Amino acid sequence: MDWIEAIGYLGTVLTISATAMSTMIPLRIISLCASCVVITYGSMIGSIPVVLTELIQMPFNAYRLWQMLRLVRDVETAVGGDLSLEWLRPFGSRRPFGIGEVVFRKGDSADEMYYVESGVFRIPEVDIEVRAGGIVGELGLLSPGNARTASLVCIEAGHALCVTYSDVKQLYYQNPEFGFYFLKLTSERLFQGVQGMKRPAVTGDVL
Repeated sequence: MDWIEAIGYLGTVLTISATAMSTMIPLRIISLCASCVVITYGSMIGSIPVVLTELIQMPFNAYRLWQMLRLVRDVETAVGGDLSLEWLRPFGSRRPFGIGEVVFRKGDSADEMYYVESGVFRIPEVDIEVRAGGIVGELGLLSPGNARTASLVCIEAGHALCVTYSDVKQLYYQNPEFGFYFLKLTSERLFQGVQGMKRPAVTGDVL
């Protein structure tokens, strides 16, 4: 077996290895390496179809690899709580709220969540303030019967984007970054609720 044939066998091994992989990023990397080796082999033996096939496959694998790396980066950003949610605007309706206005009360039927654009809102049961860029009202989507798990009061006039739960569900399945952000947000809110239950009652917490 000469060295040209050895290159061909190496390309075969890499191609089979890529096919057998279950994780996407290593699969794409090995596929790109396999294409480089097979192109080298095809050029040496003068096989235009082999070279052409790999040249067509390489851009697809490179693009998919870039997509996966970007997704990993965006998910890490989402988990860190730094995900920008400005793209939510087309999916909701903007509403103004005045000082002292009760957005919803604990136990109310829930069918939407709120993305705060301006102003300050307070969750009295756990004494938490939600400011611009924050999301509130998401736990109603997960609660039994879609009932509100706490109240929300506007303490500084502002605007909030109202997004229905049906749109939230679509976004959850269509956008992995938002899905991870939503899971992190709901988990944090549940822990905050547990901590709030452990604290002594604060005067003015009950509406």
